[in-house]
Amino acid sequence: MRFHVLTIFPGMFDSPFAEGVVHRGIDAGLIELHVHDIRDYTHDRHRSTDDYTFGGGPGMLMKPEPLFEGVESIRAKHDTPENAPVILLTPQGERLKQPLVEKFAGEDDLILICGRYEGFDERVRENLATHEISIGDYVLNGGEAAAIVLVEAVARLVPGVVGSDESTRNDSFTTGVLQHPQYTRPADFRGMTVPKVLLSGDHARIEQWRRRASLRRTLQRRPDLLEDAELSREDREFLDSLKEEGHQ
Repeated sequence: MRFHVLTIFPGMFDSPFAEGVVHRGIDAGLIELHVHDIRDYTHDRHRSTDDYTFGGGPGMLMKPEPLFEGVESIRAKHDTPENAPVILLTPQGERLKQPLVEKFAGEDDLILICGRYEGFDERVRENLATHEISIGDYVLNGGEAAAIVLVEAVARLVPGVVGSDESTRNDSFTTGVLQHPQYTRPADFRGMTVPKVLLSGDHARIEQWRRRASLRRTLQRRPDLLEDAELSREDREFLDSLKEEGHQ
């Protein structure tokens, strides 16, 4: 899978992917990360990527010319399909959630455009971008941090990047509910003990405990997720019992 990032600060992508899972995926040839300097697609001596807004107002706006040329250059040089997603990282975008991450993971190429200043010329939104993505209801200095988050989230779903595919299948949000509590050795740490069922070796009981623990945690912390989660009759009966007992 190939990620193409357009940014005015390409150096910001060196350190985050110099180590860790994504770095291993790059080394293994499972992922390609191409970072492109938007200034390389400017044509004035100041290499300007921004200008004043028509009609006045504070701040500067990212110009359309270098962004259109940058995407066109990526498509030509890397044989990137015309229908590859072109994603603006902007606080005005759709909230990034796991189903959307999974959708992006099915693509061969993603083109990410990192915003700066007061945002983008509207013609970029209307005629170049296919998606506008936000990572949360807050404002950053630019889209680079959001692009790093998106690459991290998508790359780990590329087959072979994470050591065990089962790990990604059992992630919070992927299953529709939050992940159950997990424990490791020692079984007794300063009097804090691991639930006995996890030490029983009874796999059926362990799976039931994990499922119910996931449901309980989701009800307590993110009840909104349960509206869209795939729940069995047993799941619903267990949740109803928790609500009746006031365990929210």
